[in-house]
Amino acid sequence: MADVLANASDIEKLYEFGERLNESKDKSKNVKDYEGIIRAAKGSVKAKQLAAQLIPRFFKFFPSLALQAVEAHFDLCEEDELGIRVQAIRGLPLLCKDTPEYVPKIVDVLGQLLVAEENVERDALNKALMCLIRQDTKASLTALFKHLQSTDEPNIDERLRGQVLSFIKDKVFPLKAELFKPQEQMERHITDLVKKSLQDVTGAEFKMFLDFLQTLSIFGDGASREHVQELTEIIEQQADLTEEFNVSDGDHIDRLISCLYMALPFFKSGASNSKFLNYLNKHILPVVDKFPEERKLDLLKNLAESSPYTASQESRLLLPAVVLLLKKYMPQKKTGEEMNFTYVECLLYTFHHLAYKTPNATNCLCGYKIVTGQPSDRLGEDFSDIYKEFCERLTTVEDLARITMKKLNQGLPEHDKALAAAKTEEDKAIIRIKKQNMATGLRTCNNILTMAQPLRSKSPSFIGDDKITLSWKPVTKSSEPSTTVGSGNKRPATGANVSNNAANKRVRSDGGGLQSPLVNQTSKGVLRGRKGGASGRRFSEHERGEGDVKGQFVSRSLKGLFRGGRSGGGGRGRGRGRYGRGRHYQ
Repeated sequence: MADVLANASDIEKLYEFGERLNESKDKSKNVKDYEGIIRAAKGSVKAKQLAAQLIPRFFKFFPSLALQAVEAHFDLCEEDELGIRVQAIRGLPLLCKDTPEYVPKIVDVLGQLLVAEENVERDALNKALMCLIRQDTKASLTALFKHLQSTDEPNIDERLRGQVLSFIKDKVFPLKAELFKPQEQMERHITDLVKKSLQDVTGAEFKMFLDFLQTLSIFGDGASREHVQELTEIIEQQADLTEEFNVSDGDHIDRLISCLYMALPFFKSGASNSKFLNYLNKHILPVVDKFPEERKLDLLKNLAESSPYTASQESRLLLPAVVLLLKKYMPQKKTGEEMNFTYVECLLYTFHHLAYKTPNATNCLCGYKIVTGQPSDRLGEDFSDIYKEFCERLTTVEDLARITMKKLNQGLPEHDKALAAAKTEEDKAIIRIKKQNMATGLRTCNNILTMAQPLRSKSPSFIGDDKITLSWKPVTKSSEPSTTVGSGNKRPATGANVSNNAANKRVRSDGGGLQSPLVNQTSKGVLRGRKGGASGRRFSEHERGEGDVKGQFVSRSLKGLFRGGRSGGGGRGRGRGRYGRGRHYQ
């Protein structure tokens, strides 16, 4: 009974403090009243609820008590009673209304509280944060992003980090047009914050940030080449192109391949791919044969897609490694062993585009006689044995491609019959996938024939345009003439250099309609890298935005034509990761 009376007395006193402050014309003189309100934050439940309302209301009048008031209010935000916490959270923005210097500190605390589980509490937190972000966007986001940036703390709260990231992604980014003013200044500031946060991200988070940056006006449609190059450099840093490469480090392999893929659109927009390709040439291509099969295919596909945007200098550097790989995967004779057609397609495509930029570099590599008038033509040297061997491999590859195309065409009607006879939707789906893979296998073989034939001349034609559509890419129609180069001169397409569209028409007539490649929805897990820590996230091999062929085509695998394409990955890694606190790419 005595406690009840004491509590009632405390509440009465609080109302008196509040009334005197309301009525006072010079509130700064009512120091004892405000001190009484601050002390009430340690009182009964009802006293705490009332203190949570009164502390922010009169906060601006007592700068000498500001530290005590803020600390008392923070304590209220951590009370066991939900009603007290919610009331205190709602009052936090009021502390900054007339004292904006407190915005960073209050935002930091609100960010820490985002792990709240109660819906009403989360709603109060979201509204309080948005109120402060609208008051001072720059200071608020700077404080909030600190929860995402790499630190030396050994035990970071992963759940807190995830909640802060979700808030930024779901609440802040969609309102960028309203919040980022002045636009260019704020876009540059948010870009700098994102860059600092990328030291410690999963692959999915990295792609999310990269996608967001591209929605900013400075990086969007019509962005300057400097800004496009800036995005490319962000990806290069994520790929760790300054690190020594260890072929047993699956994390670095996945990170490199994923980043190379994400950089492809920027290469198309004029950004330089020289750092990536120099790293590939020095560290990767010499040991690519030791890669896991799926990673090897991913790398070769990305290399092929990068090759049209490679400068002459990098093309000359890369060609020897590409020719070595071609000789490895193109058999000299029919031995009965499997040939990976997708590897050969990737490498022939890469070879054509690199050789187109520096044709005479192929003289010593393939035995050609291309004349450019430069000493590097090396026309006085005898490379006839090299030429003979290279042509033998090309002939063998063409023969194998024709044989395999015949088998594939013969198998398509059987799949049509099986599809008609299938009784369940599940069975039909399986058959459609098999038929789709066979159709893509035909495209692979057709591309190989199209690219191999012009290379058997002493003065070959190199395909340097986009008339070849790689088998895992959507087919595009084009009526423009093909651009080839031979002996240092450009000339129109010939019968040997038939466009891929024409080749696809032949496939259709032989074996039914082609279908678009099988869409492979890759998992969204990915990279993070911090020093120390126990658990990690893996960087999925690609955050692809388009359909992918699921596999690679090998000559004797007609029951399963495509194996190990842009495969899904994901999941959390365990143990300490090389790239920081155990966050890995896969």
